[in-house]
Amino acid sequence: MDKQIAFIIAVVITLAVFGWTMKRIISFFRITKPFPVKDFGKRFNLMMKVAIGQSKIFRFPFTGILHALVFWGFCVILIGSIEMIIDGLTGADRVLSFLGVFYDFIIASGDIFAFVVAIAILFFMARRLFVNVKRFTGAEMKHKSHLDANIALTLIFLLMISLLGMNIWYFILHPDSREGYYPVSMFIVRNMISAHPMDPVAAHTMHEVYWWSHILLVFIFANVLPYSKHFHVFMSVPNVFLSRMEPLGYLPNMPEITKEVKLMMNPDTAFAPAPEGEQPVRRFGVLDVEDITWKNYLDSLACTECGRCTSVCPANLTGKQLSPRKIMMDVRARMKEKGPGIVHKGKDFSDNKSLIRNHITEEELWACTTCNACAQECPININHPGLIVDMRRYLVMEESKGPGGLNAVFSNIENNGAPWQFSPQDRMLWAEGLEAPLMAEKMAKGEKAEYLFWVGSAGAFDDRYKKVTREFVKILNYLKADYAVLGTEETDSGDVARRAGNEMLFQMQALMNIEIMNSYKVKKIVTCCPHDYNTLRNEYPDFGGHYEVIHHTQYLQKLIREGKIRMEGGPFENKKITFHDPCYLGRANGEYLAPREVLDAIPATRVEMKRNKSFALCCGAGGGQMFKEAEKGNKEVFIERIEDVLETGADIVCTACPFCMVMMTDGIKYKNREEEVKNYDLAELVSITLGL
Repeated sequence: MDKQIAFIIAVVITLAVFGWTMKRIISFFRITKPFPVKDFGKRFNLMMKVAIGQSKIFRFPFTGILHALVFWGFCVILIGSIEMIIDGLTGADRVLSFLGVFYDFIIASGDIFAFVVAIAILFFMARRLFVNVKRFTGAEMKHKSHLDANIALTLIFLLMISLLGMNIWYFILHPDSREGYYPVSMFIVRNMISAHPMDPVAAHTMHEVYWWSHILLVFIFANVLPYSKHFHVFMSVPNVFLSRMEPLGYLPNMPEITKEVKLMMNPDTAFAPAPEGEQPVRRFGVLDVEDITWKNYLDSLACTECGRCTSVCPANLTGKQLSPRKIMMDVRARMKEKGPGIVHKGKDFSDNKSLIRNHITEEELWACTTCNACAQECPININHPGLIVDMRRYLVMEESKGPGGLNAVFSNIENNGAPWQFSPQDRMLWAEGLEAPLMAEKMAKGEKAEYLFWVGSAGAFDDRYKKVTREFVKILNYLKADYAVLGTEETDSGDVARRAGNEMLFQMQALMNIEIMNSYKVKKIVTCCPHDYNTLRNEYPDFGGHYEVIHHTQYLQKLIREGKIRMEGGPFENKKITFHDPCYLGRANGEYLAPREVLDAIPATRVEMKRNKSFALCCGAGGGQMFKEAEKGNKEVFIERIEDVLETGADIVCTACPFCMVMMTDGIKYKNREEEVKNYDLAELVSITLGL
């Protein structure tokens, strides 16, 4: 009875402390903005795959296996902890033993996992203390962060040792018991302890010591976790369940901007009364923690500071200040700093600080290429680029503080319909001497094209990529494809504007393009630009633009599979070709097979870079980077990437994106390798091989 009373007191204290902590955290969640959640069936499947199955952890196999074993061990041992709590509250012993064989399996698994997890934790501690793992370092990783990790690992190790001790002494007390099975503990007893008989009273005392040690460590651990980076023990599974379900390339819409844009496009609605109960917009984008969504805050709490995101960030790899891990840590720190004041004094509370500038510098935000490598790598599906773009949105739309190069781009898109200072009337000059049917001409004849070929701003105006556009049109004409282009009716898709934070300009472009395409009843679109492909496919549906959008590599793959394109011989037979994965075709939309299948149909030798497919390094042009000066660092991102190319010994680097084309070409020039290494788009390789 004394044990039962003591246990109840311990449980009450534990729950009281934990409850107080949770109340505080929940009050912070109430500060944040809504985040929509639907598709629960898909979310459950994702949770089982990523959180329970630990699928993303295995991208780094060795440490991934160890981490997965620790996670699965915790899941099994949790059942035993629940039984201990029930036993402690009721005064019973092994209350779940009625489960029979299943109980034996759970207890045996827990016994084995206690040993395995203890060994894994020793490895993790030794690795942290004695091995210089680069991703464990960084400006954001203070002494407190390392101490936090060591304390958490020590507690986990003691939990496993106390569990093994409890099992060992239980087996000594009950060697013939059928309540559970203890393979590791039995081995230890029979090979290390059996030669030294133990007095039953002393054995019972030892069992009680380990029993209390284990359960009290469980209680302490549960209350330490919310103040530790290891809070992900609790938060990782729900964080994965509540992940964004859209492709990585998708950026969420801002309905408040849509309303403003529609007012601009139709001034007659400006004087219509606001819907009842509608709250005025506080500000556009994210300046501080009251502007983030509750999912952003959940991400920050779930972040384990593992550094996988930062270790693959092209900006960080080339010495720039941006660290995706730091972004999440800063959100958590800022909420801890400002949250209590907002809770007690309301959203108008100010401490004369903000998330931007006092925690996250503008330089960090503008260094991001939005390549999504960080989001791809995060084992619990944190989406860093979405939050970075939200902060850019604030800087651009509220303070007009975009970099000079990007401000020029915004002006050009608004006035000329392209990022450069070209007349919209020159948009069809690329087609000089080629047959390229116009949508307007088709409609005038009462015809309707099967495909709209979306040329894109780079395809229409960039001198190098105009050649790609021409070669792809040659292929379309060779195949007698049923297609047409918009010509001078086409305007910039708005991709650069959106990722650079100018959401209003993006939505103006999107709504204009959608109105034109819908007037032609467009159903299918093919484009050579992965950025436009991503925007038209994933983001235009939010504004009523629902189309089947395919990239030109996917289109060529389809034709090759159907036998409509056959390539034999040609000038590339003795050439080695390596393919650079565009971020907005690969990571953003999961397409890695199509370009390789097309490349393999060309008589040539394909070689892979060490960083390829979902591990591929960004060229450095995305997120508006191609139009602005790069932030300070050790080198440019495109130089880092071209070094991957040169390492393969390839004669040709093949791209499938106008931005990548520019950066790869610049890299080859920087390395003075123009004579040895050439840069072609996949469409050019196909057209040249076909002799078009």
